Amino acid sequence: MDALEQAGIITLADKAYQGAEGPVRTPNKGKNKPASQKQANQAHAKLRGPGERANAQLKSWKILRKLRCSPSKAGHLCKAISVLQNHRARAGRVRMKSIQ
Repeated sequence: MDALEQAGIITLADKAYQGAEGPVRTPNKGKNKPASQKQANQAHAKLRGPGERANAQLKSWKILRKLRCSPSKAGHLCKAISVLQNHRARAGRVRMKSIQ
């Protein structure tokens, strides 16, 4: 967390991290929140959503479960998987458009 703070990187987290120190931003807890807090939570969720989906997609790739290499190589592998995943998603959309 200290390294993130020194680099000026803000981390968006879920409600479980409420009270964490440093650059961690969490949504507002509780019921009957004012409209401003509800809007802030919606904006927070929109920003976190793509990262959550990316993590979920990476978890579906079996190769990452048994990975035994250096973290730098794992990063390159994750980038490659992301490209393949996006290619597969685009191909599916193109196929659907041609069917219609």
